[in-house]
Amino acid sequence: MFMYFAEITGWGKCLPQAKLTNEDLSTFIDTSDEWISSRTGIKERRISHVNTSDMATVAAKHAISCAGITADEVDLIIVMTCSPDSLIPNIASKVQRDLGAKNAAAFDMNAACTGFLYGLETATRMIQAGCYRHAIIIGAERITWYVDWSRRDIAVLFGDGAGAVVLSKTEQESGLIHARLGCDSEGRDVLSVPDFGTSMDRYDPDNGYFDFHFVGREIFRRAVRGMGAAATNVLSHLSFTADDIDIVIPHQANKRIIEALCEHSGIPLEKAFVNIEKYGNTSAATVPIALCEALEQGKVKPGANILMAAFGAGLTWGASVVKWGNRVQPISESDAALPEPEQNALGLLDKAIRASKARAEQQNQ
Repeated sequence: MFMYFAEITGWGKCLPQAKLTNEDLSTFIDTSDEWISSRTGIKERRISHVNTSDMATVAAKHAISCAGITADEVDLIIVMTCSPDSLIPNIASKVQRDLGAKNAAAFDMNAACTGFLYGLETATRMIQAGCYRHAIIIGAERITWYVDWSRRDIAVLFGDGAGAVVLSKTEQESGLIHARLGCDSEGRDVLSVPDFGTSMDRYDPDNGYFDFHFVGREIFRRAVRGMGAAATNVLSHLSFTADDIDIVIPHQANKRIIEALCEHSGIPLEKAFVNIEKYGNTSAATVPIALCEALEQGKVKPGANILMAAFGAGLTWGASVVKWGNRVQPISESDAALPEPEQNALGLLDKAIRASKARAEQQNQ
């Protein structure tokens, strides 16, 4: 039986314009740029004024233009997100409509921050089955919608954004070569937004408020173990050494986790592409955004071997090796963009910040 491959032929990103800096955060919580930067590597993050699906659509439009195809040629759309506009219907259907991709199947996938790797594996195998020619996979998150802005440990970490790639059927060996995905479900409660869904009391007037469980040290330990084991597994399966990897595109959660991943895998840290300082943790969007920027900066060369690794709530984890094709420049470019926000980041968050503080004061009484 002939084996097809799913080459990455297009890529695109969408970052909201409003920037929330560490200095901005210090105006309403007890923190500083030095405290945040030294512990996380983050300097600023983006705050969205639009829905997740809107960011996903803009990123997808850039990816489609980059690939040199039309929306009519898209057979499959997968949106990886844990912060959709709506649960019913899925937001992939809205992206399909907004793109005009009327021939595409469309569904959402939630593997949290590991979502892009799960989506990459899923779309690749669907293309290899022979029924799909072009797929768009999009990591898109408005994760700051969940944030309790009275909690320093959470408020400093997250940002919003979207990244997308087009996968195209090819007979040339390129695209996803091997992946190892998994889930450390024993730790699922250390990173969670519990009681948000049908576990909620349907008629509780307090349903607008919910907890964000975040146990940093335990997350760090399990993240490094899961990602490190997955990376070692895929390298071993391919009989690759660190020398065979040209660039690492890791999940951008914390610079210390990225450093630990490289150390665990025996890969020099200078091979890791890091842009966490600009965007923070954008969950399922971090890997595709980082991939886009690595290409923009000339870090990805034709034929490069790319190691991707991520972990997320669940606790999902995974690693993938992608063989890059020959093209590293867009075929064409889109002018798609979000509308300009009417307020800066602090203005956009004003209501949420006040509500978070009031809730914290109520709980402390």
